[in-house]
Amino acid sequence: MTSMASLIFLRRKLTTRPFNVYTRAFSQLSSAGEKAAQQRIEKILIANRGEIACRIMRTAKRLGIRTVAIYSDADKDSLHVQSADEAIRIGPPPARFSYLNGSSIVDAAIRSGAQAIHPGYGFLSESADFAQLCEDKGLTFIGPPASAIRDMGDKSASKRIMGAAGVPLVPGYHGNEQDIDKMKLEADKIGYPILIKPTHGGGGKGMRIVHTPNEFVESFLAAQREAAASFGINTILLEKYITRPRHIEVQIFGDKHGNILHLYERDCSVQRRHQKIIEEAPAPDVSNDFREHLGQAAVSAAQAVNYYNAGTVEFIVDTISGQFYFMEMNTRLQVEHPVTEMIVGQDLVEWQIHVANGEVLPLSQSQVPLLGHAFEARIYAENVPKGFLPATGVLHHYHHNPVSSTVRVETGVKEGDAVSMHYDPMIAKLVVWGENRAAALVKLKDCLSKFQVAGLPTNINFLQKLANHQAFENGKVETHFIDNYKDDLFVDPKNSVLAKEAYEATRLGASLAAACLIAKEHLMLTRSPPGGGSLHPIWYANPPFRVHHQAKRSMELEWDNDYDCGGSKLLKLTATCQPDGRYLIETEEQGSPALEVKATYLREHCYRVEADGVSKEVNLAVYVKDHIRHIHVWEGSYHHYFREKTGLELSEDDESQHKPKFEAAAHPRGTVVAPMAGLVVKVMVKNKTKVEEGQPVLVLEAMKMEHVVKAPSSGYVNGLKVTAGEQVSDGSVLFSVKDE
Repeated sequence: MTSMASLIFLRRKLTTRPFNVYTRAFSQLSSAGEKAAQQRIEKILIANRGEIACRIMRTAKRLGIRTVAIYSDADKDSLHVQSADEAIRIGPPPARFSYLNGSSIVDAAIRSGAQAIHPGYGFLSESADFAQLCEDKGLTFIGPPASAIRDMGDKSASKRIMGAAGVPLVPGYHGNEQDIDKMKLEADKIGYPILIKPTHGGGGKGMRIVHTPNEFVESFLAAQREAAASFGINTILLEKYITRPRHIEVQIFGDKHGNILHLYERDCSVQRRHQKIIEEAPAPDVSNDFREHLGQAAVSAAQAVNYYNAGTVEFIVDTISGQFYFMEMNTRLQVEHPVTEMIVGQDLVEWQIHVANGEVLPLSQSQVPLLGHAFEARIYAENVPKGFLPATGVLHHYHHNPVSSTVRVETGVKEGDAVSMHYDPMIAKLVVWGENRAAALVKLKDCLSKFQVAGLPTNINFLQKLANHQAFENGKVETHFIDNYKDDLFVDPKNSVLAKEAYEATRLGASLAAACLIAKEHLMLTRSPPGGGSLHPIWYANPPFRVHHQAKRSMELEWDNDYDCGGSKLLKLTATCQPDGRYLIETEEQGSPALEVKATYLREHCYRVEADGVSKEVNLAVYVKDHIRHIHVWEGSYHHYFREKTGLELSEDDESQHKPKFEAAAHPRGTVVAPMAGLVVKVMVKNKTKVEEGQPVLVLEAMKMEHVVKAPSSGYVNGLKVTAGEQVSDGSVLFSVKDE
């Protein structure tokens, strides 16, 4: 068995040398492989965007291969464009006119002189037609053969193929007939609850859980619309919904010489909206015997379609019976492939390129190592309290963990970039490795606490709650994990104990923010005194000089109060400068003790703060938007966010002038606003129509996800002016419901 010292040594090697550290090299070629090697890929066009495009470029550049990026108008200044050797505009922002325009992408590859196209994941990565088009135009498609994509891309056909190959299947309907009455009859035969799934695509797009026959028709039609918007194909299959499942998938790899192996499994059970947010490898609480059977089933699935290049076979595991069933095969590189790379010590993109060159896999099954444990957490721009709805905005502050042999940050954005409504809202993937699961989890928690994003809502705080939950720490994961532990993971506005704890933490955060803001301003004024004088006046010193009294500063910081039904609250602070350079910070809340705080500037965004006998590093990010100063403070595992109406100004008076309160965005009762920026894809009722509470009124789509907007109460729809095809902004008024 590999010693711990050997594991650590290997991890260090992997960061300074190519991932393949084994003696059996890709140069072991058959005569066909030697012929292919004479035409090795020297230039790759990456038919994708964002973090996966950047990730592919890193490997390509390490191998000395030139890269070509494509971009839509929305991405012209993006990181993947700047990282490529050259970039070609492909069309306007909507994906169907740019990243899904296969003929334009192929033309761009030919114009650039690229010999190959890497599709990444999503978009055209699982399009058999696109893979065939590449081949017809003399371009190497860095992926599986078009025939395998076609067989596995149609989930109904793939079920039939897997059944013939002896791979266990979940009971369901995988036929071609899509008549809604026929599908409803099949659902009745299977028995509720059932799972509605598009036959093409992935990522949870279009999936619906249906618990009763009354929900079937609307769920079926919504799944068809979302599937058509995401994948261009709206056909549906039905499956029995397993009530306590785990989602475990196996990474497989094949070459063009008939060799196929697996690289162990990943557990992807922790999901929201049927999309993964934390993955890990290997799967926790799995026996070696189970692992072996799962891996062999995945290899059998790949062999059934003569597969080569990277792929993933996904299984659903019934935690009650212990039986696993084939779910689908993803004929591409997965989003979560880095966790597999971390535990096997291999670069899978490098494998993809070598296999596309016709070379033999570098390892046999018995040579594939299993080293330690890895987690991947997906950092999304999304509004968790609103049901994980995608969010848009500018990354005014973006700071992540330093990359090392045990930490990877896969990202396609930089500070100042915007997350738009046109594409997936993922900001980054945080990947960590440890000698075992416990060590990897400690590192994940630490890295999440240091991952800083300001400018739009993210799921980082929610990921921290997940990682710290006892059931997750114990490896007791399943796809219903978030629902099962929602009382622990989401704010209960009626919990007075937690409300008090939250207020005390926020009050401390506000005090730290005030101290850091004042220290920052003092530093700026001493470096650049008003009037440009070389000698700064003593009233800008720290502490500032005052005659017969101490300088004071008043602030009003607004914070979102989750324990007040999602409302906001003002914290009124007074900071009195002390002779020793500290600030005595008091709040107007009766009974709240004053706090002495000292803040020392260390470097950009970073301060050393002493408060209540504790010294710690605090990070501060400030930006101004729409005449509001947005203040973010990170201290320990806490991230505090405040808003201030006006900037801080040093005053000659004892106290700053009273600042006006925030004006609440008040709407009349019954008003419905857009929960996210998006496209109106369907309007279901007309203005002045009578509706019942909870009745669907219109459907919004953003980032390939549909959201049904429903009537908040019974009454008559009023002021409904939006139409299908219209863009709306987050918070804009859609309609109202009135009693008469």
